[in-house]
Amino acid sequence: MRHKVFVDGHEGTTGLRINEYLARRDDVEVLRIDPERRKDLAERARLLNAADVAFLCLPDAAAREAAAMVSNPRTCVIDASTAHRTAPGWVYGLPELAPGQRAALRAAKRIANPGCHASAFIMLVRPLVDAGVLPASWPVTATSITGFSGGGKKMIEEYQAAAAAMGTALLAGHGNPVLGAPRPYGLRLAHKHLPEMVVHSGLAAKPVFLPIVSNFYKGLMVSVPLPLAQIGSTAAAVQAAYEKHYAGERFVRVMPMSDPATLEGGYFDLQGCNDTNRVDIFVFANDGQAIVIARLDNLGKGASGAAVQAMNVHLGVDEGLGL
Repeated sequence: MRHKVFVDGHEGTTGLRINEYLARRDDVEVLRIDPERRKDLAERARLLNAADVAFLCLPDAAAREAAAMVSNPRTCVIDASTAHRTAPGWVYGLPELAPGQRAALRAAKRIANPGCHASAFIMLVRPLVDAGVLPASWPVTATSITGFSGGGKKMIEEYQAAAAAMGTALLAGHGNPVLGAPRPYGLRLAHKHLPEMVVHSGLAAKPVFLPIVSNFYKGLMVSVPLPLAQIGSTAAAVQAAYEKHYAGERFVRVMPMSDPATLEGGYFDLQGCNDTNRVDIFVFANDGQAIVIARLDNLGKGASGAAVQAMNVHLGVDEGLGL
């Protein structure tokens, strides 16, 4: 049986990537809207309700509007925006979150796709909170470094235009110091991913979170420092919590403690999961301190890959199909 799928907002970065995943498959029929009618509400509503799965790759307000158009009880809506990630009645689209999450996704007709920063952060923190290794009340801090594709079409065009104009000068960090250097942002401490980071990590309060965008296309890493002595834990307990939580997960690799390959090279490759749907988890530690790191492809497991994985779980097909 072929499942009917509609991507509302297919021209955006996430929508285009979802379509690339779907193009590899013969078990789905992609419903397409006439380009001249993509703003026609009646036609969009028709396609949304004709689909077995409808992906919303839209800004928040438009996603809420599109979700309200769906009246077919058989249509599963997977929203890639921020609009519904903590909303009642919506299931968070992270199968690896906790026991029972896959069952919830199979039963759900409303799935909220996680944010890229949030996915990496939650996959670092939730196992530690659940295992009692990290107190839920601990004042957590986190830093995330991501490629510029996470900023969407406008930011991609900005970086690519600058690169075309200045050639290797930009890549070397010269000519345009603004785009050539890493750029911290979210300095009002109100990043749009923070609500889901709190709710789905199990923390009692929002972390102090610093996101940074830099001059490479894709790849993302989140790091969280752990003062082991203060939280009453050990590096071995942290490593064991990850190994237990992610045992058998096909898209998660828990790397060896203080990964020898990384330490030998001396630098961390945050693009090491690019072009995969994988998350790699690292623990680097000494006797009193640890830094835990999660890396992923912000366009893969951080966006489109996660959405397709959630669809596969919901439909009851091979979870890695097309990925």
